Amino acid sequence: MINTVTVKSADQTMAIGQKLAQYLKPRDLILLDGDLGAGKTTFTKGLAKGLGIDRPIKSPTFTIIREYQDGRIPLYHMDVYRLEEGGADDLGLEEYFNGDGVNVVEWSKFVADELPNQYLRIIFRRDDSKGDNVRTLTFEAKGERFEKMIREVLADQS
Repeated sequence: MINTVTVKSADQTMAIGQKLAQYLKPRDLILLDGDLGAGKTTFTKGLAKGLGIDRPIKSPTFTIIREYQDGRIPLYHMDVYRLEEGGADDLGLEEYFNGDGVNVVEWSKFVADELPNQYLRIIFRRDDSKGDNVRTLTFEAKGERFEKMIREVLADQS
C-alpha cells in the first residue's frame, strides 16, 4: 500500500511523526529515505516527541546509531549512509530490530539485506520550485499492521 502527502513546513513534518508515534510498539521499523535535507531527521524529532522523548534529537550521521531510552519505548535512530561500502552486518542490526524499541533507519537501501519483511518506508522528496519547505512524503507500508497505521495517521491529511 502506498500513500502520498505533501507538507509545507517542518512543523507539519514533525506533526506526522508525532502522530505516528502513538501507534508504534517495540520492534517496529520505520525506514526514512530521501535526499540530504529532505526532512528525515525533522520527522524523527516529531516521532521522538510523540514517544515522550525530551532530549534533543540529532542526526546520527557520524555515530551511525543514537539511542534514546527516556520515552514511552526506546528509540533507536540509525543513519546508515556511511555503510554504502558495506559493514552493516557488523552493527548487529538484527538485535535492534528484535529488541525493545522502535527502529528508525535513514538511507535504508544500504542495509536492504538486513531488513525484516514488515516495515514502514517513508520517502522524502524536496520540491524547491514550490517553496523551501515543501516536501512530498510517500508512505510504503509492508505488512497489514503498518497499512492500517498509515490509514489512521494520514486520515486527516491532504
